[in-house]
Amino acid sequence: MIILDRIELRRGARVLLSDASVTLHTGEKIGLVGRNGAGKSSLFSLLAGRLHEDRGTLSVPAQWQRAEVEQHMPETDRGATDFVLAGDERLNHARAALAQAEAERDGEAIALAHAALQDAGAFDAQSRAQSLILGLGFATDALNRPVNSFSGGWRMRLQLARALMRPSDLLLLDEPTNHLDLDALVWLESWLQRYPGTLIVISHDREFLDAVTRVTLAIDGGHLTRYNGGYSAYEMWLAEQQTLQQAAFEKQQEKIAHLQKFIDRFKAKATKAKQAQSRVKALDRMEKLAPVLAQAEFQFEFRTPEAMPNPMLNLRQSQVGYRSPEGQIIPILDAVQLSVLPGQRIGILGANGQGKSTLVKTLVGQLAPLSGQRTEGKGLAVGYFAQQELDVLSLGDTPLEHMVRLARHVSPQAREQELRNFLGSFRFPDELARQTVGTLSGGERARLVLAMLVWQKPNLLLLDEPTNHLDLATREALAMALNSFEGSLLLVSHDRALLRSVCDEFWLVSRGRVTPFDGDLEDYQQHVLEEARLVRDALRQRSAPQTALNSETSPKLQRQQAAQKRQALAEQTRPWRKELERIDTQLPTLNQERETLLALAATPEQITDMADWGRRCKALEDQIHALEERWLELSEMIETVAII
Repeated sequence: MIILDRIELRRGARVLLSDASVTLHTGEKIGLVGRNGAGKSSLFSLLAGRLHEDRGTLSVPAQWQRAEVEQHMPETDRGATDFVLAGDERLNHARAALAQAEAERDGEAIALAHAALQDAGAFDAQSRAQSLILGLGFATDALNRPVNSFSGGWRMRLQLARALMRPSDLLLLDEPTNHLDLDALVWLESWLQRYPGTLIVISHDREFLDAVTRVTLAIDGGHLTRYNGGYSAYEMWLAEQQTLQQAAFEKQQEKIAHLQKFIDRFKAKATKAKQAQSRVKALDRMEKLAPVLAQAEFQFEFRTPEAMPNPMLNLRQSQVGYRSPEGQIIPILDAVQLSVLPGQRIGILGANGQGKSTLVKTLVGQLAPLSGQRTEGKGLAVGYFAQQELDVLSLGDTPLEHMVRLARHVSPQAREQELRNFLGSFRFPDELARQTVGTLSGGERARLVLAMLVWQKPNLLLLDEPTNHLDLATREALAMALNSFEGSLLLVSHDRALLRSVCDEFWLVSRGRVTPFDGDLEDYQQHVLEEARLVRDALRQRSAPQTALNSETSPKLQRQQAAQKRQALAEQTRPWRKELERIDTQLPTLNQERETLLALAATPEQITDMADWGRRCKALEDQIHALEERWLELSEMIETVAII
């Protein structure tokens, strides 16, 4: 078990934990919660051995193996499967011991190394690594693709798979869902529920915490409190405690007022002076209770739209996709036929790479349909939250400059003080409103995008993963604002609480089509797990040794049929494979160019034109994202044909 005994933990002069004592039992799954800056990540560093306590004692079993997700972006040409396998240090040591023993021709050492390999599960290590990669949303053709060819979000998924691959007694996960879509999130929940060790996880996703954890550790004001229950149960307990504390405070205030009234009334009378003095002493001895200070709640609401066209937006027999830099048409979705009506609240479901973001960008108007027709209703005002806030923000500008520029187009009559006050309502005081966006946290950038959306008075909101950097309080505020929004809403999100709260219907983007999904999120989760099972079964079937063929078919005919099938498969998939090869050639170059540009952010004085630099970064991100989506789409098409 893990024992924290009277721990004090500091960051500079600031005390993060004071006199903290708690016991965590072996095998428990624990959610670590608290406000941003409360000290959650510092406690993680303490448990991981990167920090040391300033006072008190931390006891973790010496033999325990710890695992956590490395936060740096991996830079390697190693294939995805090999990269994840390298996370299993026990397996690596056993392989190295075997290689050394064989080189030294030491028979006893060779036997011991083989035993160690068996203990490390070497016989199925590759299949376990590939199951992790596929479960986190990668296509089968990505299993051996170089790590450097993936974008940042996909590389962080590989880091997560690598951490899960490592045998561990203690697993530390800090916001593991940030780079996942809903399909991968459902899979991760299932994996963590089966994890046999002790798990401690930081997350702002309440449904994820409720599904995975059974103990909640809360950091608040330097205190560490253990509660036996998931996050929702903890919230209920906290509300009850606050109610009791407030009642006790009010009762004490009444008693203090009564004592003070007696003191004030009789302290000047000689006959009552002794009694008055005794009440003064009682008042001094009384341990004062503090009132419950409600956390500063963040709330906002969308403004009433000025028009409500009907229909809002149409796509008619449209092919959705993009054009490559060489001008080649690359379709993602075919025969898209949809209408967005006033008041509709639609959740868009589908695995990464299926085309959700491409569909949203087409609906927004950033991408034109490759064929077919996109029609806007008269008076349509679209509010768009991009999956990457940098798509709509300029790193070198301040929040106030963003609002001034927006106001010129939306409301030229607005004064600067009005814009300052508006930013203040989104937790941007004057000092923060004058910082450049490049210095803001992910959560602050997300709030700035929300503020810009609200100012525009949209009647149609398209939100692509708006909660990635939002804490629980801001997610709650967003849900409340969306529920009172009078326009139409299309939402892509892995936050099931938000989807449940605001969406009345769902669209499924899968296998090149957009179709209504007949069911709720529970039905979709079962759909995701069933799809994952089918993929695993197909992989096992393909990788299993060939068994005896049908006895009624001659060996010669069997060979002819197999050859015909291979030839037909090659003919059908040849165009797709050629396109895959072109993308594989383009991506490393584009990724290198992007890394070179991003490296300049460390030395902004070298950037002569910050706006031009931001536009180049955005263009590269768009191009890489589109190519990756197409790569995954082609891979799934080839895989589907091969399985059939």
